[in-house]
This record gives sequence, C-alpha cells and structure tokens, in this order.
Amino acid sequence: LKTIDYFFPLYLYPNTDTQNPGNPKKRSLGAMAMLFEPSGEYTARKPNLNPVIVEQLAMDFGKSPTPEEIFYYIYAILYSNTYRTMYAEFLKIDFPRIPFTKDYGLFRRMAEYGQRLVELHLLNAPELDPPVAKCQGNGDFKVEKPKYFEDEGFVYFNPNQHFEGITKEVWEYQIGGYQVCDKWLKDRKGRTLSLEDIQHYCKIVTSIRKTIEIQKAIDEKGSER
Repeated sequence: LKTIDYFFPLYLYPNTDTQNPGNPKKRSLGAMAMLFEPSGEYTARKPNLNPVIVEQLAMDFGKSPTPEEIFYYIYAILYSNTYRTMYAEFLKIDFPRIPFTKDYGLFRRMAEYGQRLVELHLLNAPELDPPVAKCQGNGDFKVEKPKYFEDEGFVYFNPNQHFEGITKEVWEYQIGGYQVCDKWLKDRKGRTLSLEDIQHYCKIVTSIRKTIEIQKAIDEKGSER
C-alpha cells in the first residue's frame, strides 16, 4: 500500500529490552517506541535532529538550543507567508528547507511565535479564552447550509442561528486547500450541534484569528534580519 504520509517524531526512543531481541513488536519502526506500546522498557531517548545542525546552531548562538526550541522555530518559519510565497514552487515538489538565523535573539523570538502557534492549533492555548466568536439566535442548532455575510461577520448555519465575530480574513483562511470555518460546518450538515461543538467552533475561529496575527508578526520580525 503506497502512502504519502510521513512521520517525523521529535524524539526517538530506542528499544532497551535486551531480554527479547527477537520480538518483532519491539523492533517496529527501526526499534522506535510505538505510540501505544508500553513505555516501561524505553528509558533512553535522543532528539531526532541532525547533530550537525544542532552543533552549528550551538556555535552560532554560544549556547545549545533545546530540541523543542528548534521545533518551535521550524513551525514558525513554515507559517511565514513570506517563506511560503518565496518557495511556493519548490514546496510543491520537495520537503521544505529551513533557513536558520545566526541571531539568537531572532531565533528565540521565532521559537516563541512557533510555540504559540502550536498551542493554538492544539486548541489548548490560554489566549483562546475568551473566544472572539459566539453563537446567536434561537433554534434547534441543526446545521443546514452555511452562508457567510461579510458586512456583519456572521455565518448562518440555519435560517435562525449564526456565529458572529468572523472576519472575512478568518472565513477565507485555508489549510490544505480548504476553508476551515466553512468546511467544518459543511461536514456537519444535518447534524445538531452540541454545546461542546459550538465551543469547539468558537475556539477554531479564535485560533485562526490569532494565527493570522502571529503570521504577520513573524513576517515583520523576519524582515528586520
């Protein structure tokens, strides 16, 4: 079975079980710990990063960045609209190449942006509360045909109920070629939204709003290099 999926864990957990070296389960994925395998036998871990790059960054910065800082920096770069535009054609055919800065202050700032983005996209960031969107109107909360009204910033999901606080920029925001706010509702056509669903959607809207703000800040900060 062919697939285009790729898995790049931040850490590798080698198999330290010397009692069962022939156990095929323990040899899975090059002796890496699987997500749902017991973790008792896996006591050592190492960053899944190129040591050459880590050493070069340590030399440039005068200190060793943590694997998490490097991950957050990369995440921020990949959400830079300037970067995406500049390398648009290349990104269609190959893995992204990450330009690392030699300025530790800039590196840390980008890593901070990246960490905020990660927390926003996992929907567990403190800045999601209070949400920028809310549900209004009386009805049965059943999703029919979403319709967006730009002037008001409303998206009606049935004739009597809508979400408000959704700017055009947020409504049109795409991931993977899909408008997130539109697709989420269309995927639930015919379904009655629960309170949890409504809260989740408001968090998504807020996450996108904050993401757009951070993307602009990343590009502004990057232009200072």
